[in-house]
Amino acid sequence: MVNKKLIALLTVLIFSLVALAGCGSSDSGGKQQTKADDAIKIGFLGAKTGGHASYGLETLKGMKMAAEDINAGGGILGKEVVIVEDDHGSKNSEASTVTDKLINNNKVVAIVGDPTTGLTKIAAPIAQDNQVVLLSAGAVGTGVVEIGDFIFRDTLLDALAAPAVTKYCTEELGWKKVALVTSINNDYSVGLSKIFKDALNKYGVEIVTEQQIKDGDTNFSAQVTNLTGKEFDGIVFTGYYTEGGLFMKEVRKQGMKQVLVGGDGLLSPVLWEMGEAAVEGSMVYTGFAPDTKTDNAKTKGFIDKYQSANDNKLPDMFSAQGYDAVMLIADAIKNAQSTDPKVFRDSLAQTKDWQGVTGTITIRENREPIKSPVYLLEVAPTGDGGSREWTIKAAIPVTAD
Repeated sequence: MVNKKLIALLTVLIFSLVALAGCGSSDSGGKQQTKADDAIKIGFLGAKTGGHASYGLETLKGMKMAAEDINAGGGILGKEVVIVEDDHGSKNSEASTVTDKLINNNKVVAIVGDPTTGLTKIAAPIAQDNQVVLLSAGAVGTGVVEIGDFIFRDTLLDALAAPAVTKYCTEELGWKKVALVTSINNDYSVGLSKIFKDALNKYGVEIVTEQQIKDGDTNFSAQVTNLTGKEFDGIVFTGYYTEGGLFMKEVRKQGMKQVLVGGDGLLSPVLWEMGEAAVEGSMVYTGFAPDTKTDNAKTKGFIDKYQSANDNKLPDMFSAQGYDAVMLIADAIKNAQSTDPKVFRDSLAQTKDWQGVTGTITIRENREPIKSPVYLLEVAPTGDGGSREWTIKAAIPVTAD
């Protein structure tokens, strides 16, 4: 009898301990869940690997810097900002999967990305259907914000930048004839070539030949051979940095001296890693460049912080625009006093004369930004063992008209 009572007592104690332990787990888990719920999650859509990784990694650096600065200042609405990152590996097929996961699994309130036009156009319909804000910090091509009223960007548009650069090449460099090179499996390149064609026609510049390449190609001997024997002042190249570097290497191999000009798809040190001395003198336009002559205190602070964390390397357009993208979203949430994308979307759309590290930004009615100037960068040797760097060739005013 004693044993039976003892066993019963022990059984009750064991169940009580288990129940208490269970309550403890529940409380702990509840607190963890509450902490997770308190965070404002902003998703990063971009590549950390693959052919476009240079854009994605720099964008992510800028986003993380912005989150650090926001959280150091107490967060937004009393909540911490968390950057949720993934990697689509520069693959079109993975962009929609990552976007869906950020929205439906990670429950982000906004997405920054993709840095490229083509992948942004794949992701944007998913964000629009789920009424989650998507703000690209690099997509400069056409047909992006037209996808819906939750789609934004903070980068200088090709439609504004390319004509300004064409005008500069015509009036300041004296270009009268060019060769135009397009990557035909790249939406960004195809769109930019059309913009350049219209601008070249407007400023009376003749296109003596058009050549087609593809992203992923590594041998451009046939296309470059087609340039020989033709007279032209420069090459308008609308593709990305890897192909741009290799194309110019072939240009020099075949004895031509012309330089190229193109959009921020060429903006990466990979351009000279692939092209080496062949790309010296090449020009790339961008909506941001560190400029010690004109940078304000906010931009200088960003540059100093970036350099201290990146072996004194200077930030590029992608890191700076990634920083501004998170700050724009944070300010929209703060102004709307809501983390609901359907509410702070309106606040973001009303952004006017907002001072970022990339300049003053106003979001127009069509959710496109207006920014000025456009910087024209040139690849120059540093004189240090064959290394190279971007130097500012010109800061060209941009107007919306």
